[in-house]
Amino acid sequence: MFRLTDVAWSMLALVAAIAYAADAPRYSLGRAATPQEIAGWDIDVRPDGHGVKKGSGTVAQGQEIYDAQCAACHGTFGESNRFMAIAGGVKPEDLANGRASALKRSDGVRTLGTKLNSAATLWDYINRAMPWSNPQSLSVDQVYAVTAYVLHLNEIVPADFELNDRNLTTLRMPNRNGMTTKHGMSSVKGTPDAQGSSCMKNCVTEGRVTSEIPEFARNQNGNLMAQQRQIGPTRGIDTTRYGTAAAASVTAIPVAAPVVTVQDLLARNACTGCHAVDSKVLGPSFREVGAKYRSSADAESYLVKKIKDGGQGAWGAVPMPPQPALKDDDARTLVRWILAGAT
Repeated sequence: MFRLTDVAWSMLALVAAIAYAADAPRYSLGRAATPQEIAGWDIDVRPDGHGVKKGSGTVAQGQEIYDAQCAACHGTFGESNRFMAIAGGVKPEDLANGRASALKRSDGVRTLGTKLNSAATLWDYINRAMPWSNPQSLSVDQVYAVTAYVLHLNEIVPADFELNDRNLTTLRMPNRNGMTTKHGMSSVKGTPDAQGSSCMKNCVTEGRVTSEIPEFARNQNGNLMAQQRQIGPTRGIDTTRYGTAAAASVTAIPVAAPVVTVQDLLARNACTGCHAVDSKVLGPSFREVGAKYRSSADAESYLVKKIKDGGQGAWGAVPMPPQPALKDDDARTLVRWILAGAT
C-alpha cells in the first residue's frame, strides 16, 4: 500500500501554505460587496435618526393603506385578528412621564404603543417587514402614513397629524423613558438586573427539563393548543388544563384529544387569517375555491396537496404558506367542507 512519507506530508503542507498566503486577502471566498448591494441591505432606521428617509404621510392617508393591507391581520382598530395587537393600553399620564403604566402590571396590555420607546423603531419595522404577504412593497411616503395612523390608534398623535423625516425622531412616546442601559448587559461594570447570592447547599445533581408558564400568563394570548407556528410542525400545549403555575409541566399533565370540528381546524391552522367563507381577504374565499375545483375529478387530492405544500400563482402573487404539520385526515376534512360549499 502506498504511504506518504513525513517529508511528502511536509511538502504538501508547504505548497498549501504558499497558495493560501498568495490569496490571503480574499481567502478564495466570494468577492467584496458593491456599494449598490450594500445599500440594498442598509435600510435600517435607528432611534437616533441614522438612516431616516425623506418623505411624509398623514394619518388619513395611513388609514386607507392600513384598512386595505393591515387590518386583515391586526384588526380594524389594531385590536388583532390572530396577530399582534398593535394598539391599546396608553394612558394620558404615560405620554407625560414617558413610562408605560401597563408594563408595570403582570396583566397589562402589551402593544406597540406601550412597548416602543421610539417612533423610528416602528417606522423601521413597517418599512422592512410589512405587509406580511409582500414586505418592502410600500413606498417611503406610504410607510410614513401607516406609521402615523398606528401612532394615532395609540393616541400618540392627533387625527390631522402629518409624520415626516423632520419630526419622526422628536415624537414623545409613552415608554420613551422605559428603557435603560445601566444594567450589566455585556459588561461586568454595570449593575445586574437580577440580585442574589449563589446557593451552595443541597445543590441539584441531575437536571430535569420541564416547561413552566407563570399563572398570570397562562392564557394571556389564548389557549396555545389552538394556535400553530407559521413555520415548522411545533404546536402549543393545552394551557387551559393548568390549574396553577406549579402544575405547568408539559410531561406531568396528559392532554385528552379534543373533538375537532371544521371551525377548530380553520382556527388552529390560521386559515381565517387569509381566507373568509364568502369574501376575499389576502386569498380567495373558501366558496370561490370550491366553485373553481368542484367539477374536477381529482379536486380532493389536488387541494389536500395544495394545502399541505403551499404555493403561489393560482390565485395571484400572494403566496400561501405550507402546512406540513396538518394531518392528511384533517386536510381532507377541510377540503370536503370547501367542495361542499363551505357551509
